Amino acid sequence: MVRYGLTAHYAQSIGPVDQARRHTRRVSAHPVLASVVERLVAAGCVAASEEAAELVAAAPDEPTLGEWIRRRERGEPLAWITATMVFCGRPLHLAPGVYVPRTQSEELARRAAALLPDRGRAVDLCTGAGAVAAHLMAQIPTAAVVGVDIDVRAAACARRNRVPTAVADLAEPLRARGGIDVVTAVPPYVPTGELRLLPADVRRYEPRLALDGGGDGLDLVRRVIEAAALLLRPGGWLLMEIGGDQDRAVTPALAASRFDLVTPWRDDDGDLRGIASRATGSRA
Repeated sequence: MVRYGLTAHYAQSIGPVDQARRHTRRVSAHPVLASVVERLVAAGCVAASEEAAELVAAAPDEPTLGEWIRRRERGEPLAWITATMVFCGRPLHLAPGVYVPRTQSEELARRAAALLPDRGRAVDLCTGAGAVAAHLMAQIPTAAVVGVDIDVRAAACARRNRVPTAVADLAEPLRARGGIDVVTAVPPYVPTGELRLLPADVRRYEPRLALDGGGDGLDLVRRVIEAAALLLRPGGWLLMEIGGDQDRAVTPALAASRFDLVTPWRDDDGDLRGIASRATGSRA
């Protein structure tokens, strides 16, 4: 059993159907929807009804809908098929090959927005499609927010979502060292040996780069901590998504990089979903 609480989330629908699109659908819903649900149920989709409604709402015509259903039956992520999803109540562009943001990451985005001051500065490491950064920009329009990702496809997708994004290995290109208010990250944190326990569709389609956290799941997490220590001002905040008992495992790395006030948060089932930690001063 996966200790990091990912299996259920990866199997779930990525988010609610955009209600506005229901009023502009060009495929007749009632005769089609039931058959789409039936096909998705047979394909093993956990949220078949919600996914069917989203496919029917977004398809421009019935031939396209048919092709989309076949792609979903093969396990391709729904957000890649429709090229969109909802994150924190806002539409987000998704491109094939880019990690699909999970609903569980919305809590990190909301917590980060609450800590980001007006006219503040934030860096979203491992930004992916730019979901967290886009939420920060929407919530704090006066703030300067930058995304960073090593994946060229992910960076292009984040830019489509209006997030200024650098293609780089963590904080390498950033010059605002010691002056950032908030650093966020949803790094890969699944231990390599437990990737096999993720749903088959996730293993088949989603980028391993965004999933594989190394032997204990913390290879990149530790590097994120080091990068954040260089970027943050004293009193600034690092918020990261992790799971299982990784809050205890990263405590030495946080202490070594001069972070304190480590505050974890958990979901309704009591599973760890992330931590926030305050920088006391740069090591640079």
